[in-house]
Amino acid sequence: MTSPQRPARTFGWDFGPLPPGPRNGITDVPGVRVGHATLASGDLRTGVTAILPHAGNLYRDKVPAAVHVINGFGKSAGLMQVSELGNLETPILLTNTFGVAACTQALIRDAIRRNPDIGRETATVNPVVGECNDGFLSDIQALAVTPDHALAALASASDVAASGSVGAGTGMSAFGYKGGVGTASRRLELGGRAYHIGVLVLANFGRPGDLLLPDGSKAPDPRGLEAPEQGSAIIVVATDLPLDHRQLTRAIRRTGVGLARLGSFWGHGSGDVAIGFTTATRIRHDETADTVLCAMLNEARMDLVFEAVAGATQEAVLDAMLSSAPMTGRNGHHRPSLAETLRLTARRA
Repeated sequence: MTSPQRPARTFGWDFGPLPPGPRNGITDVPGVRVGHATLASGDLRTGVTAILPHAGNLYRDKVPAAVHVINGFGKSAGLMQVSELGNLETPILLTNTFGVAACTQALIRDAIRRNPDIGRETATVNPVVGECNDGFLSDIQALAVTPDHALAALASASDVAASGSVGAGTGMSAFGYKGGVGTASRRLELGGRAYHIGVLVLANFGRPGDLLLPDGSKAPDPRGLEAPEQGSAIIVVATDLPLDHRQLTRAIRRTGVGLARLGSFWGHGSGDVAIGFTTATRIRHDETADTVLCAMLNEARMDLVFEAVAGATQEAVLDAMLSSAPMTGRNGHHRPSLAETLRLTARRA
C-alpha cells in the first residue's frame, strides 16, 4: 500500500541520495503499526500516539531496543530499563507531559491481559512512554488523557501512519508554528535485499525564527519576538536491519543531526529523546537455551544507517509541521501553519 506524497516532498527540497520507502513513513518497516487517539474539543488539544513493533505478544517476543537522551528535560517512563537491558517489551506510547501516568497504566493493563503471569509467576513489565508539553494550546491541567484513550490508540494501530495534528501531536508546537506527529523513511539495499529505516517524531521544539529549510533558507519568524529554545522532541526509530543494542544506540544518536539541520541547538528547557528498535531479531521471554545467536550489521555499513537516520529525522519534523493546519486552542492561543506561510511567502516573491 502506498500513501499519497508527503507534503515535504512537494516543495522540491533535496533530502539526499537515499530514497524513501513506499509510504515514506515508519510503517515501511514490515510489521510496524501506528495508532492515534485525538482529543480536540473545548480547551483540549491533546491525545495519544501508539507505535507497535509487531503484531504479536511483545512481552513474550521482545525486540532489541536502545535509548539516547540528547537533552534530558523530560518526564518519560521506562527509558532506564530499555537502556540497561537493551530490549522493548511493550508498544511505545507518546502523549502530553501529564498523560504519562495514564499511558503507563494502560500499557501495564494491556500486557497483563495478554500475559496473566506478569508480576506473579514471572517478572513485571516495563511500559515505555514519551512525552512533550502541549500546554500552550491545550489545558494540560485537565489531566484529560485516560488509560482508555491510550488503549484506543493501541487498538487503532494500522500500517498507515497519519501525520500532523493527530494523537499526541494534536497540541504540539515547533519553531513557533503548529507542530505535531511526523514520519519519514529511507530504503537501503544491502546484500541484494531491501531494508528500511523509519522515523516517527513528536515535534514540539525549536525557537521561533531559527527554522532552517532544506534549501538553506530560513523560514519566516512567525512571532517576531524573542523566545527561548524550549519544548521537546521524541524521536522513534524503527528498522528491520539486524542491529545489536550497541549499533542501535550509535544509530539513534544521529537523530540529533536531523534536529540540528533544522536549526535546533537542544536548549536548556528542551527534552529531546530518541528511542530505537529493530524487528530483525526477537528476544524470547521464555528462552531456555544457555546461549543464543544474534545477527548484526557489518560495521563498515553503519554510515548508510547514520545517513538514513539523520535525513529521515529532518524530513519527519517537516512532515509534522507541513501536515498541520493552523490551530487556535486554550485561551485563544494560536499557532500558524508552516505550509500556509511558505506558500504565501512564495506568492509574494
